[in-house]
Order: sequence, then structure tokens, then C-alpha cells
Amino acid sequence: ANIMDAVRAHAARGGLVLGVCNGFQILCESGLLPGVLMRNRDLKFICKMQHLKVERNDTVFTRRYARGQVIKVCIAHGEGNYAADDATIARLEGDGRVAFRYCDAAGRFGAGANPNGSTHDIAGIYSENFRVLGLMPHPENLIDPLVGGIDGRGLFEGLAAFKQAA
Repeated sequence: ANIMDAVRAHAARGGLVLGVCNGFQILCESGLLPGVLMRNRDLKFICKMQHLKVERNDTVFTRRYARGQVIKVCIAHGEGNYAADDATIARLEGDGRVAFRYCDAAGRFGAGANPNGSTHDIAGIYSENFRVLGLMPHPENLIDPLVGGIDGRGLFEGLAAFKQAA
């Protein structure tokens, strides 16, 4: 789509870009992030609450969280299975570009904690300059206690604080 030229240009200038769910897919398809989102491991649509572990807290997106903090957000996807070739996964891991991982309530990875089969339990990744974030879960659905929790709020508070400081 033509609009992606403007998004790519914004990202190239160092602008912040956030892609949630299908937005994550679009960021991968447009080349702003590596990898691909495939059908869930069990080929079923998943809609439920899910725990994530915050891998780092030194980015604009995660500075309102603690490193290693477990947060609860919701997921609703049929194509949330993140995959990439081995070299790309090694680069993401080596550069610290995994933003969030699927985990259980205690912060443990693997097995039943990974709802869709994503490689290395990856729920979200950053671009090389950490200014583009793609994630499959929906933090925007948990920003007010009236809707069941506020664990997603930290992401948006970090963005708002960055905007105010600019």
C-alpha cells in the first residue's frame, strides 16, 4: 500500500512506529522488521489472556516496565506464530531485539506458555535502532482497571513521556 512508503520514510528518519497484531504482520511484510507471522501451531484462532515477559526496559516502549517483569495482556489471532530463519533469530537474540516473550504467570517459557508456536517464544521484536516495535499481543486492551487490568498501560505511558519530552 502507498501509505507504507510514508511509514518507511518516518522510520528511516528515526520516528517511532508501533505495530500491534496485524500491524506486526504488516511491519514484517513491508521489510521494517524481519521474519513472518504464520498460522498458529494448532491452526486455530486464539483469544485469551496471556502472560508476557519484558525482555528489556531501556527502550521508549518499555521504560515504564521492569526488566524481566511479567505482564498480562490479551491475544486474539490466528496468525501469531513468529518465525524467521536461524541467522535472523540469532541476530535478534544477539542484538537484544526481542521485546517480549510468551511465558506463564511465573515467567517460565516454553510448552503451554507459548500459545501459538512462535520461535523462541517471541511475542514482539524491535528494529535495529529500537524505534520500530512489532508485537502480536494487544497491550491497548489492558490500560484501564474497568476493562480488566492495566498491564498494557506501561507501553503507552512510555510513549507519552517520550512525546512530552520531545
